[in-house]
Amino acid sequence: MEKISSTKNTKVKEWVKLKTNNGRKKYRKFLLEGRHPVETALEQGADYEYLIIQEGFDLGELAERIDEERLILVTKEVANHIADTVHDQGIFMIGVIDEQVWQIPNDFSGKWLLLDNVQDPGNIGTMVRTADAAGFTGVVFGDGTADFYNPKILRSMQGSQYHLQLKRLNLKKWINSNKANGNAIFGSILDENALDYHQVEAPENFSLIMGNEGNGMSKELISLTDANLYIPIKGSAESLNVAVAAGVLIFGLID
Repeated sequence: MEKISSTKNTKVKEWVKLKTNNGRKKYRKFLLEGRHPVETALEQGADYEYLIIQEGFDLGELAERIDEERLILVTKEVANHIADTVHDQGIFMIGVIDEQVWQIPNDFSGKWLLLDNVQDPGNIGTMVRTADAAGFTGVVFGDGTADFYNPKILRSMQGSQYHLQLKRLNLKKWINSNKANGNAIFGSILDENALDYHQVEAPENFSLIMGNEGNGMSKELISLTDANLYIPIKGSAESLNVAVAAGVLIFGLID
């Protein structure tokens, strides 16, 4: 087993860069942190380069699933250096990014959630988990939306990323390809003149777009949908959090 004790080590320098979008793009790898996320990744057969543990970490049952040739032991100083959290759990995985995330699928059937310039990791993770719970086929991260290999988003998704197809694609191209296949496209906007989602009977195959937390969907995408949906507000609140709104619409459309 290799042991690393210096933060100046070449591997360590690369791992730290994986906390940035540019680093992940360059190396086509990502950093996963914490016992539960790593356990889930191993259970799901995720492709990885290294499993990193801090000195004194008890692998327990994980030891049976690990390829020892890819196991690296690090000091507490190194673990703290590569960690994305304040209090790391002493275990990390260097995962390999699946190149298919940038490829349009051959089959557009099913129900898809599209994220247009959504930024907050907590909101994104909640929406991915909600789509998973509702039996959606996948989630498409459009231009401007945060990277789903961001360590915070990986933790927030809590394993749902292994139950869905996650894609990083241009939403305009996605919409045009889906329309060519006869699939419906629904937008979501804060406008009482839009269509009350209660009035919609969604088909078997559709995409639902959720927009930016502050500005909503882009005007270009609004103009490309088959219908833009609105959630009636009964009380005095001006709007709903985007993840809450997504939950209402997701389950409303499949009900």
